[in-house]
Amino acid sequence: MKKCQLIDTTLRDGEQSPGVYFNTEDKKNIARLLNQAGVVWIEAGIPASGPHEIKKIQSLLSLGLNARFFSWNRLKIKDIDASIEAGLKYIHLSFPASPILLKYKLKKDLPWLLSELEKTVDYAKSKGLEISIGAEDASRTDRKTMAEILKKINLLGCIRFRYADTVGILDPIKTARIIKNLKNETDIPIEFHAHNDFGLAAANSLCAFRSGAAFLSVSVNGLGERAGNAALEEVAMGLRFIEKADSGIDPRLMIKLSKTVEKASGRKVSVSKPVVGKKIFEHESGIHVDGFLKEKSAYEPYSPKILGRKNRFVLGKSSGKNAIRYFLKKKKITGISDEKIASIRSYIVSLGEQDKKLYGKKMKKMDFLSNIE
Repeated sequence: MKKCQLIDTTLRDGEQSPGVYFNTEDKKNIARLLNQAGVVWIEAGIPASGPHEIKKIQSLLSLGLNARFFSWNRLKIKDIDASIEAGLKYIHLSFPASPILLKYKLKKDLPWLLSELEKTVDYAKSKGLEISIGAEDASRTDRKTMAEILKKINLLGCIRFRYADTVGILDPIKTARIIKNLKNETDIPIEFHAHNDFGLAAANSLCAFRSGAAFLSVSVNGLGERAGNAALEEVAMGLRFIEKADSGIDPRLMIKLSKTVEKASGRKVSVSKPVVGKKIFEHESGIHVDGFLKEKSAYEPYSPKILGRKNRFVLGKSSGKNAIRYFLKKKKITGISDEKIASIRSYIVSLGEQDKKLYGKKMKKMDFLSNIE
């Protein structure tokens, strides 16, 4: 089976979401779960943010987990020194690659960037650090510029190269082409870092892996700036069931991870969120329920048991006669005529027509929810 390592950035890029703040206990709880779930690489934070962040990272290192913690740094000696103070052995050096960021954000040019890359990597190496390098806004960087950057990086000897779709503008076809080109231009393992501005982060990540990326950057619940990052749970399950690849992630811990990050971040997870949404294994449609009663895999891509969950049937306006009979049978009510079944269905539909709130309350009161073993 093919293998792919996930690099979790919940504690760094996830925490950069506006209004999100993880205290020390939050970070420790999330890190423990990530480690337990099988995540090998955890981006712990930005030591250059100040003493408070350095202490948090030190507390993570004190947990003695198997996962490898690393930090995010600019091409600045003081950032590297802050990571050293935090006690890290692995660091990530990030640099703006696109002309728009170089020109307008830093007011610098490509020769300056290449010089700074060499200087900071040499310094980090002299301190005994293992280094990954990342091109911010790589997806808006022309191929000629990227070739010059890779030429330099190839000489520096880093453990991996992060290609970042910082503003989420790629689609799967472009992603595949880019990663294949990168594979021809460098022997350094490639990490793909996707953002979800157009809802394509998970799809792009899977295409990047299929095209040769060895590492995929993810965040629990897709937490991250703007529309977020590629969601750990979506990418891990996509790798397993679509790519037939092993990410090393234990799916039984995904719900707990999701709820822990949801609570710590204050960002509510949609009930229909792929993999971890509360209602994704509920079925109401008569056609679906009828098919499901005959074959459980009829309308689900994988069993909820993989996640430690169960299917549920919900009785509602879309329910058919077989579903209604099923619910009545669960309540030990049998021998009901087709006319009576039709009457029950009409009543259910009428509740919604009268008042949506009444519909919701009545349906709860009737307790027409059933777990399917």
